[in-house]
Amino acid sequence: MMKNDLQKIYNRFAKTYDKNRGLFDMTEVINDFYRRLSVHSGHLLDLGCGAGEPFPAFFIQNGWQVTGVDFSAKMLELARHYQPKMKTILADIREIELPHEQFEAITSIYCLFHIEHEKHEEIFRKIYRWLKPGGLALFTYATNEYTGADIFNGYKDFMNEQLFYSHTTPEKLTAILESAGFKIESFQYRNIGGETFLWVTMARP
Repeated sequence: MMKNDLQKIYNRFAKTYDKNRGLFDMTEVINDFYRRLSVHSGHLLDLGCGAGEPFPAFFIQNGWQVTGVDFSAKMLELARHYQPKMKTILADIREIELPHEQFEAITSIYCLFHIEHEKHEEIFRKIYRWLKPGGLALFTYATNEYTGADIFNGYKDFMNEQLFYSHTTPEKLTAILESAGFKIESFQYRNIGGETFLWVTMARP
């Protein structure tokens, strides 16, 4: 899927965001990630932040600084409305560069699998550079349980839109993360809102 096409879809999603806000309950995931952090104050980077919920909202409520990155201008308008304390950056995470070792935590929820899996390794290496030593990152990954294929580059229907999804195997993903320097803390399949994805928590030693 071309970048501009995906941007247009998420700009359309922004128009109906309010009525879908409660569709996915991630309370358990948030609490699990937060418990694993070695610090309970710092700076969170949320990649593909959308409207700034639920992870940015939770961290802001707990006194963290939060920076959100998204390439949908309309979703960032919502983020500035719902989370006015969050710093927002309009950018594509495949292209953005940020200072090294700036964040205690990085999240990317329901985001990376919309990018070609061949580009994931470089994104993970950037996440490693952006994390402070001892920091944690959490992301959602598509697998056979969602797409029906071990390796996938194609389209799935989501909220009446055809969205691009891409992933490799969990074994290959593990090798990529370890090659980047991460220690995997949690590798867990979760069914949220009727969808099963792999949720991965990883640490920069």
